[in-house]
Amino acid sequence: MSLKQPFGLALALSSFVVARMMVRRDSFAGKVVVITGGSRGLGLALARRLAEENAKLAILARDQEELLRAKIDLDQYASTVTTWVCDVKNESVVRSTIEEVATVLGGIDLLINNAGEIVVGPLEAMEREDFQNALDIHFWAPFNVTFASLPYLSKSRFARIVNIASFGGKVAVPHLAPYCVSKFALVGLSDALRAELSSKNISVTTVAPGLLRTGSHKNAFFKGQHRKEFTWFSLGASSPVVSMDADRAASQILDAVRNRRPELTITFAARLAAIVQALLPNVTADLIKLAARLLPRMPIQSKNKTYTGWESESTFSPSLLTRIADRATEFYNGLRKYPPSR
Repeated sequence: MSLKQPFGLALALSSFVVARMMVRRDSFAGKVVVITGGSRGLGLALARRLAEENAKLAILARDQEELLRAKIDLDQYASTVTTWVCDVKNESVVRSTIEEVATVLGGIDLLINNAGEIVVGPLEAMEREDFQNALDIHFWAPFNVTFASLPYLSKSRFARIVNIASFGGKVAVPHLAPYCVSKFALVGLSDALRAELSSKNISVTTVAPGLLRTGSHKNAFFKGQHRKEFTWFSLGASSPVVSMDADRAASQILDAVRNRRPELTITFAARLAAIVQALLPNVTADLIKLAARLLPRMPIQSKNKTYTGWESESTFSPSLLTRIADRATEFYNGLRKYPPSR
């Protein structure tokens, strides 16, 4: 056998491997994708990328005006975009909406449970209602939408579920108690669904993002010394060291979904913290306690009101220090200056 034969064989094999690497195994084109909370922030970033791939989109959100702006934004990609006013915390509304989506678009292939909200403040400022609201939007809402969608997902060969949890569902972050409790619950639900639904060829990806630049700081809720709470939260969301642009995060999430990855933690800081938590839990606990001492304390005299980020602006936010995050608010359709209903 001449030297040319093994060389030719090696060249052909390497060409085949490169070609397989360049071709995406699964395309979102023509797939019916339901995104809760898809009218702004990370949900909108995901919708834009899916629209670029000609997916059939069903965007669910509570606010009609936001949905209209999102549809105008997404229509430029010449994809199928439908919007649905839906309170995902209402089980009966969810069932009827999902049924309509499946009827209009011809089934459901991918569900992205993304809807969420954040309440920031010391534990003393939090009431039972804050925890209940967090569980309603981060646990019961994904539960409602998932179980309403299962009959349609089970008929799809592509079937996937994505649960947008949080780094706060792996490591408890001070001054985010209700948020973290509910995200821990969602991580547990997501892990349970993955195990149980694998026999039906439905994959489940749990996404745990760290801080993302989505404009969420403006639409979050703040209690206690709300201006100081808003300042530290928005400064963190503006830091390139610990935060990531929502579009880049969306790209990583969809790659994970395409490859049926069970789990994805986004941002280097979030991955590092999760590793340290797993390897050195006692050290992590001490560091978190120290961080909690540095955050604003509950005022001695306070009416314990809840404010939006728009109502909590301070000397440092907005400013040059928060420009990156503030620009994301506009780019991801977060321009809403009145308190949204909870």
